[in-house]
Amino acid sequence: MYAFDIAADSKTELYRDLLAAVDALTADEPDAIANMANAAAVLWQYLPDLNWAGFYRMMDGELVLGPFQGKPACIRIAVGAGVCGTAVATGATQRIADVHAFPGHVACDAASRSELVVPIVHGGAVIGVLDLDSPVPDRFDTDDQAGCESIVALIAARIAPMG
Repeated sequence: MYAFDIAADSKTELYRDLLAAVDALTADEPDAIANMANAAAVLWQYLPDLNWAGFYRMMDGELVLGPFQGKPACIRIAVGAGVCGTAVATGATQRIADVHAFPGHVACDAASRSELVVPIVHGGAVIGVLDLDSPVPDRFDTDDQAGCESIVALIAARIAPMG
């Protein structure tokens, strides 16, 4: 059993502690699915106001649902479709204040109002995305983006496909 002391006094401390927790959980584990599952669980447990936290993996040219916490989700998302597919197509983090105003938004949960999607890059290619959804409009700010980008940078090699 893992227990983490996650400070929530500031977002800087929160993400510093989340990064350390994800590092501790994934450092010695070679299985990509296990690492994504534990990372999603930590984010779900400690980030407030989420209704979904998880991963999509690039497989055969499309995003396929990976480990997550929350309601059942869309299984496949085309590159370029919705917020997740846009993150893959552009290779850039998508921080969306109002998903209902996002052209082509893929609504897996109608309760979602804002979204943060960070592309996971390994070996020069996008291998997946970290996807966080919230029922709160404009939930994610630059601190959330920077914190999640640091977590993705840490785990990219730990969740990369083998072989």
